[in-house]
Amino acid sequence: MAKKALITGILGQDGSYLSKSLLEKGYKVYGLMRRYSNPTFDNLDYLSVTKKIEFIEGDMSDESSLLHVIKATQPDEVYNLAAQSFVGGSWQQAKVTTEVNALGVLYLLNAIKLFSPTSRFYQASTSEMFGLASDGDYQDENTNFHPRSPYGISKVYAYWMTVNFRESYGLFTANGILFNHESPIRGIQFVTRKITDAVAKIKLGLSDKLYLGNLDARRDWGFAGDYVESMYLMLQQPQGDDYVVGTGENHSVKDFVIEAFKVAGVADWEKHVVIDARFKRPAEVPNLKARPAKAMKKLGWKTKTTFKELVKMMVDADLKRYQSKKA
Repeated sequence: MAKKALITGILGQDGSYLSKSLLEKGYKVYGLMRRYSNPTFDNLDYLSVTKKIEFIEGDMSDESSLLHVIKATQPDEVYNLAAQSFVGGSWQQAKVTTEVNALGVLYLLNAIKLFSPTSRFYQASTSEMFGLASDGDYQDENTNFHPRSPYGISKVYAYWMTVNFRESYGLFTANGILFNHESPIRGIQFVTRKITDAVAKIKLGLSDKLYLGNLDARRDWGFAGDYVESMYLMLQQPQGDDYVVGTGENHSVKDFVIEAFKVAGVADWEKHVVIDARFKRPAEVPNLKARPAKAMKKLGWKTKTTFKELVKMMVDADLKRYQSKKA
C-alpha cells in the first residue's frame, strides 16, 4: 500500500518540487489549500503533477480545519511548507505572519498528536532564524538564534514547538533549517527572481531598470529541487532530529546581479541597477552561510547545483517566458 503524504503550502515553490518527487516515489499525495475562488496552479502545472494530487481544503490559522484534515487523511508523513514566507512583507503583515507561521504549526502538531500520532512531521524552518548570530562566519545546528524580522521570529516559535512535541509527546518531528533556495518558479517578490525577471526584460528591451535595496547582503543560495530531497530524507531516519541544509558557500546580492546580467549577455549592469530605499529592510541580516555537515553525514544529502548553474537556470527560464509572450 502506498505511503500517504500531506503537504501544506503545496501551491508554492517547494510544494511543487516536493510533490513531484514524492509522486515519483509512489506516494499518495494530499495537498492542503485554502478555499480560493480562483486558485492558481501554475507551479504545479509547470511540473505536470496537478491531476495526481488530491487537494483538501484547510486553513493554517483555523485549528478546527486542521483537526479535520489530519483525521480525514491519516497521513504517514506531513510536510509543513505553508507560511507567509516573504521576509520583507512580514513587518507590514506581522499578525498574519504569526498566525500562520507560528500558531498554525502548533495547531497542526496538536492535530497530529490527537488523531495521527504515528505521522512523521517535517517543519520548514529557515536560516532567517539565525539573523545576527555571531558564532562565526557560518551557521549550523548549534548556532544561537537572533531573528531580525517578524518572519524569523515566527519561525523560531515554530522550531521550538516542533522540538517540544518531539520531547513532550514522543512524536516523530524534524526541523529542516533550509538556507535560501531558489528556482525558475520562485515567487516574483523574492530578490533572486526579481533580479532574473528584470534582467530578462532588460535583455529583450521590455524594461531598462532593476530596483533593489541592499546589494551587500550575503546569502547561501541553492536550488529548491535539490533541497526538497533533504526534507524527504529527514523523515526516513530512525528518529526525528533537526538539520541545517545549504551549500556551504555564500554570495552577495551584487554577485547574483552581476552573474545574471552576464548570463543574459547584457553589458554595463551598473547603468541598469537603481538603489531604492523602499526595498531596504528595517533590520537587515548581513551574512548567512550554512555548514551542512550533519545533513551530509547523517542523511547522505548534498547539493547538486552550483551557484552559477542556478542563476543561469533562472535567467534562461525568464528569457523563455518573455520570448514566448512576444512570439
